[in-house]
Amino acid sequence: MRRDNSRVTDRSSSRKQLKVVSNPSERRERAFLVGVEFRTRTRARKTDGASITPAAQAARDHATSLGSSRQSDSPDFSSEESLDELRSLALSAGAEVAGEFMQHRDRPDPATLIGKGKLEEIAGASASVSADVILFDHDLSPSQQRNIERAVSTRVIDRTQLILDIFAKHARTREGQLQVELAQLEYMLPRLAGRGVEMSQLGGGIGTRGPGETQLETDRRKIYRRVRHVKQQIENVRRIRAQQRQRRESVPVATVALVGYTNAGKSTLFNALTNSKVLASSRMFATLDPTLRGAELPSKRRVLFSDTVGFIRHLPHTLVSAFRATLEEVQRATLILQVSDASSPISAEQDVQVETVLKELEADKKPRLRVMNKIDLLPPKQRESLRDDAQTVHVSAIETTGLTTLLERIDAALEEDRPTRVRLRIPQKEGKMLAMLEARARIFSRKYHEGTVELEADAPASLLRRMKDYIVE
Repeated sequence: MRRDNSRVTDRSSSRKQLKVVSNPSERRERAFLVGVEFRTRTRARKTDGASITPAAQAARDHATSLGSSRQSDSPDFSSEESLDELRSLALSAGAEVAGEFMQHRDRPDPATLIGKGKLEEIAGASASVSADVILFDHDLSPSQQRNIERAVSTRVIDRTQLILDIFAKHARTREGQLQVELAQLEYMLPRLAGRGVEMSQLGGGIGTRGPGETQLETDRRKIYRRVRHVKQQIENVRRIRAQQRQRRESVPVATVALVGYTNAGKSTLFNALTNSKVLASSRMFATLDPTLRGAELPSKRRVLFSDTVGFIRHLPHTLVSAFRATLEEVQRATLILQVSDASSPISAEQDVQVETVLKELEADKKPRLRVMNKIDLLPPKQRESLRDDAQTVHVSAIETTGLTTLLERIDAALEEDRPTRVRLRIPQKEGKMLAMLEARARIFSRKYHEGTVELEADAPASLLRRMKDYIVE
């Protein structure tokens, strides 16, 4: 089925490329994808009002230099790129993509988003591939969702609900589960009305008059009660995090937060920098729960790296609000590493979306270092032409290429406990002091003279305070 402003593709033949279900008795849900593009919707609205900051402009310029100039006039996703992303989201949710439909319209239909005629086409196309669920690459109002479900006789899920489902699937810690539940409850509240006979108003007639509570009101009251309870538990999490952070900040150890678009390789880079084994997956939103690990910089200073949840285009506001306890690690970080996928043709567009979320978190003014990851996926000629600059480092986390340069850049950017070049004269009997200096400072020269050791070293301020009696002016 093909028309000038829409297309349908049967993808049932691509099932062999999907991951095999571990339990043969379990059947993947068959999903039918619906992409929507409105021609009258301006570019500025697509980016949720995000202005093109210097960092985003640099991302766009960099993408152009790598040959991604087909959309150099705008940082927006094309309809095809948006549909590709929806496909990745569907696979991350555990669905099997059965078919696709792309609809171009001048403006959204208030009742059904895409119009009654197109809904009839979608109903027929989804039925022909035995779809269990229809996924819209757009947010639907409660009434639109009800009208569409009524027309297609199939379960309908919008973009926000799909992302919430992926988050619920991947949340591992109690904290992550609470934050996802809060976002789901807040998403559910305006969608209670009219979701079946059991939620209808009390009927008229004998025995139904007088005071009473509708099922809808009962459900709302239960959800509000649960929302208050979950918010209280999340507040307890925030308080515990604040106490832990206060203890950390009492020691001069800087925190470096890794942020970036989902599937940019943040967890793989985190593992390479900290020698950890955090789950690294090509699936979107594999990391939800924040992880902190220590590492040593070239100056022998200790630093904490924080792995965070990936950002995405049109990240639901309920998720940003619910995950505020987690994203506080980004707000309080000393330095932000903005990780981008150098091999992605839409790297610039993705960076603009990251910039939007950082603005919402009020973290867009923090010191930042851009890390172009996955250079191992670039053609050899492009890879050889890459040049680092003051704000950008090119790395391959999986091949550990460029990590030494990255650590040196991080070391130079951090002001906390900055090393100072000093000369020290320490008695040889002070073995504890000498061992401490060996472990925490870079020693450039060492001379032994009459029971003392004369050294020239770069040592952090916190260490020099303990060795002030041995400093030679």
